[in-house]
Amino acid sequence: MSVVRLEVDGSIGTIRLDRPPMNALNAQLTAELRTAALQAAGDGRIRAVVLYGGEKVFAAGADIKEMAPMGIAEISSWVRDLSSTLETIARLPKPVVAAVTGYALGGGLELALCADVRVLADNAKIGVPEIQLGVIPGAGGTQRLPRLVGLSRAKDLVFSGRQVRADEAERIGLADAVVAPGEVYARARQIAESYAGGPAMALAAAKQAIDDGAELALSEALRLESALFTGLFGTEDQRIGMDSFVRQGPGKAQFVGR
Repeated sequence: MSVVRLEVDGSIGTIRLDRPPMNALNAQLTAELRTAALQAAGDGRIRAVVLYGGEKVFAAGADIKEMAPMGIAEISSWVRDLSSTLETIARLPKPVVAAVTGYALGGGLELALCADVRVLADNAKIGVPEIQLGVIPGAGGTQRLPRLVGLSRAKDLVFSGRQVRADEAERIGLADAVVAPGEVYARARQIAESYAGGPAMALAAAKQAIDDGAELALSEALRLESALFTGLFGTEDQRIGMDSFVRQGPGKAQFVGR
């Protein structure tokens, strides 16, 4: 039985986790998540993506029952597959919004960290509790988290393994919006739709410039930005956008995604 599905509605693709009761990340979910992400990347209808675990929980972490008996060789393969899958999601050339309800812990938070924007329910609890199991986050928690909230805050969360409520998450930059539980998906979709009408190739270039540039020296990042900027002058959307600006002023272009 499938535990991840890609639902397409208009220009929005929703990657929906469906492994009740807690959407624990196991090998099957990881494989299907990767497949869904690759499908979303290649589907021209999809202009933005929402990650969603349902009304009750986003993902409460990795499947400890699956992991616990593994030796070093097995867990090495397991975590490599999960990390690769999350990197595929983080590298989607389209805006990605995480709609987080209930718990997003461990691998669940690492999945949410791959999104460009995170919307949390006001009763959500998030964190990286791996230290309480005698290990550390292994699929991006020690790397994406400090890049988002800073070294000191990330160390506190990783060292303590404590759960963070939505109001604190918003205060430290882990949440971009906090809404009532019943409004999480609608708000995430609203944000995704606000991006979906934009020039697809320019959005992909902007995401690459920001994400890749953050890992480079400033001089190299500026060269990357210039190269991506220049390349967009071969796109139809660039011609549409500039022609519309000249004729009608800003904000009126109807982009076609090419």
